[in-house]
Amino acid sequence: MTSNRNPQAEQMGDESMVRNLSHQAEAIWPQEERLFDRYALSGPLHILDLGCGTGEITRRLARRYPQAQVTGVDILEGNLALAERVSADLADRIHYQQGDAFDLSFDADTFDLVVCRHMSQAVPDFPQVLAEITRVLRPGGWLHLLSEDYGMLHFPATESFDPDVFWNRNAIAFLASIGCDGRVGRHSPTLLQAAGYDDVAMDYVIVDTLRVPRDIFANIIAAWRDGYSASLANVTGRTPQAAAADFDRMMQAIRTSPQYAVWHVPVVSGRKPAH
Repeated sequence: MTSNRNPQAEQMGDESMVRNLSHQAEAIWPQEERLFDRYALSGPLHILDLGCGTGEITRRLARRYPQAQVTGVDILEGNLALAERVSADLADRIHYQQGDAFDLSFDADTFDLVVCRHMSQAVPDFPQVLAEITRVLRPGGWLHLLSEDYGMLHFPATESFDPDVFWNRNAIAFLASIGCDGRVGRHSPTLLQAAGYDDVAMDYVIVDTLRVPRDIFANIIAAWRDGYSASLANVTGRTPQAAAADFDRMMQAIRTSPQYAVWHVPVVSGRKPAH
């Protein structure tokens, strides 16, 4: 395990991530929201949004659960400052605080629901974070985990460009170089089962050119390009311009009808045993 618990701080703090979180919420939440029905939660809940970023989903959770108190935790102060500004109308029910996912400040058995999205691939040794989530989750409470997997993005291939090779040799290789798991999505059900969760389920939000507006999907790729091209190039020995050009090829495919592109987004859930 790397000693740096936030090895993507530079990328996560870049303005491109603000755009990315917004576009991802637009693309993913309309399908993802129905998954919360499974948890059958209501009333005066305590909800933790761990790795809340700019609060895009924190606010949606507060609106979905109108009697809940929602705590958003992120390690980056800049994200939290923005989240507080745009959540002013929900300030009576949303509280943001800076925190380390490896060492949460909450008592054991505090939350009825823990939501952790787009973070498991961004930290080293995610099982340690999962142990902290499990500690603060009350018995019978639910974990809702969106774990990215960069082997689950698929774009049209050409003679000169194989997008599957791009994601494996660039994105997954970069994450491995900083101690992170670029395939954590497919590994997450096993991690929850090993941690003792009941009712483990795997669902997929399908971000594709049939379900999501092409511009929104393309804007997610553009934000990744702007935030990560230099880092990917540094690992693979390419130029940032070459890495950016590959992102541009995928964006062009998304924007060009009737070409088809898809991102399968894993959403894993489980219930902490009641005893």
